[in-house]
Amino acid sequence: MSKRIRTFHRWTSLVFVATVIVCFVVIALGSSAQWVLYTPLPPLFLLMFSGLYLFALPYTAKRRGRRAVTDAS
Repeated sequence: MSKRIRTFHRWTSLVFVATVIVCFVVIALGSSAQWVLYTPLPPLFLLMFSGLYLFALPYTAKRRGRRAVTDAS
């Protein structure tokens, strides 16, 4: 499960970078529609949730490890 989320996080970061580059190009060309500025937000929210999960993963694993040790003794 963790490996899938890590892979998803990596691919989503590439999509996010691509949308930010597209936004800069559109702004540089001068034809900036308002909706173009909001295109990086969906991948950014996905990155936030998957990143928070990946951040908390080692802490929850440590906690599970402690419980397994205390339950065994």
